[in-house]
Amino acid sequence: MSVPRPTAGPERTPLAEAAPQIPMRDLLASCAAAEAISTPPPAPAPAACTPDHREAA
Repeated sequence: MSVPRPTAGPERTPLAEAAPQIPMRDLLASCAAAEAISTPPPAPAPAACTPDHREAA
């Protein structure tokens, strides 16, 4: 008794045709923007917050 072979399924489009085309420049710019807004600003240096001397009265 022979086993029937499966028939071909629906045609698939290649992934390259289905994916939107994004220029590399735009992709890199979006990555740079995401990194810029997700990185907290640096803390101020301790020397900038406390003066080394007092002014005379």
